Amino acid sequence: MEIFTLLETLEDIVERSKSIPFTNKGIVEKDELLDIIKEIRLKLPDDLKQAKWVREERERILQEAHKEADDIVKEAENRIIAMIDEHEITKKAYEQKAQIIETANEMSREITKGTKMYADKILENVESVLQNSLTTMKDTIDQNMKNMQESIGGTLGEVQNNFEKTVENVVKTVQENRKELK
Repeated sequence: MEIFTLLETLEDIVERSKSIPFTNKGIVEKDELLDIIKEIRLKLPDDLKQAKWVREERERILQEAHKEADDIVKEAENRIIAMIDEHEITKKAYEQKAQIIETANEMSREITKGTKMYADKILENVESVLQNSLTTMKDTIDQNMKNMQESIGGTLGEVQNNFEKTVENVVKTVQENRKELK
């Protein structure tokens, strides 16, 4: 390369320069040195100029990369904060859901209990009415039977027994239904 030749020429000029006594300094011809420096500048390969551009471009890209990295980190932090907030909202929603379900189940148990108590009261009243009716009917039938027995005889006894058994079966059915409710 010619640049190395020019640099060697510069070295030769400095080495050939006349020394100033008692110092490490020398006298050189200024114009000769400046001409060689100009030639070196002109002959610098484009690669060196391009290397300078690459270095400057590298610095610019690094600055952009740092800025982009900072932006990415900030965005990630914001997302994490949003996810944490979203997680808290979801957790609270599940807690409220569980509380609502428990309240609904409690109300359902209370309604079922109240319904059973109401049905038991109604069946108790029905049973009482049937018992009273049965007693009244028995008394009436007994009275009528006595009167009829005197006139008709044994067939009415069978009718009475069948009727009593039927009424007793109805009363037993009502009692069994009440037990099932409890």
